[in-house]
Amino acid sequence: MFPAHNEEENIIHSVEIATKVLQEVASEYEIIIVNDGSKDGTGTIIDELASKDPHIKAIHHEKNLGYGDALWTGIQNAKYDWFFFTDSDLQFDINEIKKLLAYTPQYKIVLGYRAPRKDPFMRILNGLGWNILVRILFGLKVRDIDCAFKLIDRKILAELPLKTRGATTSAEILIRFMRSGHKWIEVPVSHYPRQRGSPSGAKPKVIIKAFRELIKLYFMGI
Repeated sequence: MFPAHNEEENIIHSVEIATKVLQEVASEYEIIIVNDGSKDGTGTIIDELASKDPHIKAIHHEKNLGYGDALWTGIQNAKYDWFFFTDSDLQFDINEIKKLLAYTPQYKIVLGYRAPRKDPFMRILNGLGWNILVRILFGLKVRDIDCAFKLIDRKILAELPLKTRGATTSAEILIRFMRSGHKWIEVPVSHYPRQRGSPSGAKPKVIIKAFRELIKLYFMGI
């Protein structure tokens, strides 16, 4: 599953790679792309891709709702047993899903972590601070909370009573897994600098919303 916001420069190649890899590892698969209110040509592109390949499902948000909402839309529209999601910005090697699949006989949750993370220094610093804060508030011990390279049993994921829809969603998913006693394994995956397009996760309003959601979760006592 690909959340996509203004990714017209990346989405075609991302889907091409995903299609090739999934044909190698699965007899049945779907590629869900959630266009989260893009203002560029992302929506048109994914509709064209879906019209040519029945494995591709294009879903549109009329306005930009945020990463968590895009992810949740993908979860609710998925139909197969395993749900994998990654970003559509080509910072991950989708072929490395094979690393995660190797652990599915033993684990229902397989988490990638960027080794090493290839983002600008401030994004890395912000990510480190976020990980530390979530660990302090909730006791969640995960190397890379927001790494967008996760493979999860869809039924377990769809039943989570998620309250957040912003950048806090990944953290909430893992916190709820931890509280319910589910075990996971963490697997190192390659990470690359973004070559095209602009990230939206570092915008001040996104960061402020994430902190508000996190504090709200804390006082909810999850």
